[in-house]
Amino acid sequence: MNQNKAQTHSLVVGYLLWIVGFLGAHRFYYGKQLSGTVYFFTLGLLFIGWIVDLFLIPGMNEKADIRFHQGEIDYNITWLLLTFLGFFGVHRMYMGKWITGLIYLCTVGLFGFGYIYDLWTLNDQISLINGSKA
Repeated sequence: MNQNKAQTHSLVVGYLLWIVGFLGAHRFYYGKQLSGTVYFFTLGLLFIGWIVDLFLIPGMNEKADIRFHQGEIDYNITWLLLTFLGFFGVHRMYMGKWITGLIYLCTVGLFGFGYIYDLWTLNDQISLINGSKA
């Protein structure tokens, strides 16, 4: 891995999300929305893909570090907040999006659709915030 490039994603967080990865959590974390969605609907390709990913995570982590921008908002914290408290909007509040965070809190993540939207777009949302403050 290029030592000059700052790490945006963590192997530890990747493996923590892999534990619930049969629902695609680790794939969404690494910016692989299509395969994350497939994993969500197929239980990690009937758990076979999920087991294979145990060995693929280091490569996914390296590619994510190259693709996304480090800055004030930490990817790892935000993804953990989304994964475990996303329906309550805590990840949005952490990013400074207080209004939508409160809306998520009152509507259970906009009835789940906002949660799914954030699974698909969270890395890009963080990169935009981090890039605009650079």
